Amino acid sequence: MTNPISRRCFLAALPAAAAFAQTKPLKIAAVEIWEMRGHRETVRGIDQQVQVNPLDVYDELRPAPYHDAANPTTASAAVSALYLKIVADGGLEALYGPIDKEVAIVVDEQLRPFLIGKDALAQEKLWDQMYRSNRHARRGFFLMAISAIDNTLWDLRGRYFHTPVYRLLGGPTRASVEAYASCLGYSLEPAKAQARAAQVKSEGYRYQKWFLANGPGDGPEGMRKNVDLVRLLREAVGEDTELMFDVYSGWDLSYALEWAKQVERYRPRWIEEATQAEKIDSFAQLRKGTSIPVASGEHIQGRWEVYDYLKEGALSVVQCDPEWCGGTSELLKICTLASVFDVPVIPHGHSLHAALHLIASQSPAVCPLAEYLILKMRSYYHFEKHPPVPKNAHFELPDAPGYGIELDDAKVESRQKMHWS
Repeated sequence: MTNPISRRCFLAALPAAAAFAQTKPLKIAAVEIWEMRGHRETVRGIDQQVQVNPLDVYDELRPAPYHDAANPTTASAAVSALYLKIVADGGLEALYGPIDKEVAIVVDEQLRPFLIGKDALAQEKLWDQMYRSNRHARRGFFLMAISAIDNTLWDLRGRYFHTPVYRLLGGPTRASVEAYASCLGYSLEPAKAQARAAQVKSEGYRYQKWFLANGPGDGPEGMRKNVDLVRLLREAVGEDTELMFDVYSGWDLSYALEWAKQVERYRPRWIEEATQAEKIDSFAQLRKGTSIPVASGEHIQGRWEVYDYLKEGALSVVQCDPEWCGGTSELLKICTLASVFDVPVIPHGHSLHAALHLIASQSPAVCPLAEYLILKMRSYYHFEKHPPVPKNAHFELPDAPGYGIELDDAKVESRQKMHWS
């Protein structure tokens, strides 16, 4: 009679348990940038509404009022995307993207040579070394490049341990992640905006964000349009839908205070990026001057900048982006920091993979929602087999290892390894 297998031996026989038991480093063998090319169907003439922009204070740079075309057309459009691949000894591969070209250049020219031979499992050490390796690492393209590497390494670790990233970050805190509808691009023509808001509500979204198109350069008429839109949207969705508004740093403090005074009665859930990110005191004064919560963060990079905002009482909502703020590792620290100040973190939705896994691993009190840019996400993950798509305004938690990114060969017409160094 054979001896019964011990519990320890049984666990060691499992792939993930065996991986956790390893003590040898998992060395990085290659860091590659791959460009995918293909085509997709697109509709032209609608859904091209622009939001207010800091440059709009200049008459010659301010766009004309937008209107959807009466007869939109369809066409086949060329599409491309850059993905970062990291290969470890033994052939294990990780994939993350899309990433921006400017970021890819920094990865290829400056971080790739530094990473070869390093231990991919040494998360804290690698992040700290990348951050210390360049005097400009605290913000901009270099920090965005660190973010891309960090996110890809989390995917590698997830694949190595045969588990989704959110489990490595602490495990799931909920069965699904609720999303708010981010309505960038939809026309702000009154009747069309009301109809779209009602449609979005019917799709299950309890929260909607709209992007205002006017600013100080548009004068009193622009202010009237910004106020009227809030009223029209509230009338369209009723009292049981939260409405948020984003102005992409296109206002100043006095303009934001005047708008807030006129729309407080419609209960906006927040006003986002009311002015440029460096004006911390303006955010603090705005928060003191209105009952409307104040949100910002996509252009706040790193825990140190977040701390500067929080200690001044400048934010009601932190919106740092794991593609830009230092990656999954840094956003995790930002969540801990924000929780000390009892301020929620709702990551900017420029991309979804890293943000969703991070949100899923945090208390709903810390990370209550994800942002879903409806129009952008229709094509952003064009080359992926399983892009994240919400159902009834919720993302189900994936069970694939890492971030579960898998390219769809049927949509990739050509691919090329890119080099700038």
